[in-house]
Amino acid sequence: MTEYYDTLETRDPAAREQALLAALPGQIAHAKKNAPGFARILADVDPQKVDTRAALARLPVTRKSDLGELQKQLPPLGGLNATPLDRLAKIFVSPGPVYEPEGTAPDWWRSARALFAAGFRSGDLVINTFAYHFTPAGSMMESGARALGCTVVPTGIGQTEMQVATIADLRISGFVGTPSFLKLIVDKAEELKADFSKLKHAMVGGEYLPPALRKSLGERGIRVMQSYATADLGLLAYESALPDGSVTEGMILDEGLLLEIVRPGTGDAVAPGEVGEVVITSFNHDYPLVRFGTGDLSAVLAGASPCGRSNVRIKGWMGRADQTTKVRGMFVTPKQVGEILRRHPEIAKARLVIAGATGNDDMTLRCEGGSAEAGLKAALIASIRDVTKLRGDVEFVPAGSLPNDGKVIDDTRKYD
Repeated sequence: MTEYYDTLETRDPAAREQALLAALPGQIAHAKKNAPGFARILADVDPQKVDTRAALARLPVTRKSDLGELQKQLPPLGGLNATPLDRLAKIFVSPGPVYEPEGTAPDWWRSARALFAAGFRSGDLVINTFAYHFTPAGSMMESGARALGCTVVPTGIGQTEMQVATIADLRISGFVGTPSFLKLIVDKAEELKADFSKLKHAMVGGEYLPPALRKSLGERGIRVMQSYATADLGLLAYESALPDGSVTEGMILDEGLLLEIVRPGTGDAVAPGEVGEVVITSFNHDYPLVRFGTGDLSAVLAGASPCGRSNVRIKGWMGRADQTTKVRGMFVTPKQVGEILRRHPEIAKARLVIAGATGNDDMTLRCEGGSAEAGLKAALIASIRDVTKLRGDVEFVPAGSLPNDGKVIDDTRKYD
């Protein structure tokens, strides 16, 4: 049994970076030529000049929150698909509605790599409890399991007692689904005294995995690993383990993606290790998302993973980047905070704090960098008013005093 899914996982980081950047101009040219939406978004872009991270960072960010409007303008996929609808395998529907495609290639979502790292192997019998209707989670994980040579039992969600009977009767060795549903099934199995002795591996996602639950399931002989995926991009990152079975810190970025972490509401990179929005450029030819803002928060971990995989590690999902809130009846957005900072480059970092009682809201922009001299403060107050159409104050704070949590808007109001 090999330790890694393929040789890509352990290649020299410089070679990986070189390969990604070498493929970038061709992918952008492909998106611009074949996806009408990107033809418009990248109208002024020369793809052959986008061969560095700096050049990529100058392209506009297309955010997940934009998809609803884009798809209304150019249905059904906003023109972001480079493969025509009649040559795709499936279309999924997320609330909104927002439509997401699946192509015909094996393991189109690239989930096999994550499942392999979690211990799934050819010949395993795997129960897939993710939903198969409307959303792509069930299809996403099934395609990866099938690519590994696993046999999949597509149970979907619900019917806990039937799930227990299926695992016991078929001697299931792998579970795919949410951690909370796995707990329900295992608890029910113990209540029914069902034989779960063959169940050894679980790949979970879609919600928070409490450390105590991972430990509890591990004590029952089930090693639980997590992956991070979205309906637009498929697999983004996955956990890995050491030979003794202990799970390493963070998540390994998938090999087929180019990652940026940007300040929410902008396309500007954050400092190494700082929490920001996950922005991905995908090399999927059917759905070639270029600088796609996921709306998720994360941060890059320093150093290499002890598991031997050499790709970038992230902290995993750390919340949502869209911190839009309403102040005195008007929306205030991270993009507006980004615009204020763009006007005042001497400010290194800022957070707009919303406080006060309902109907009597206060807005204060807390700033790192610059000085408390009156001219700068007055200019910032004027920018707040100009950009948000609301009055706000400015407070200068010491460098490093704002939390590293990705927030640019902090709504501290209490609602009874």
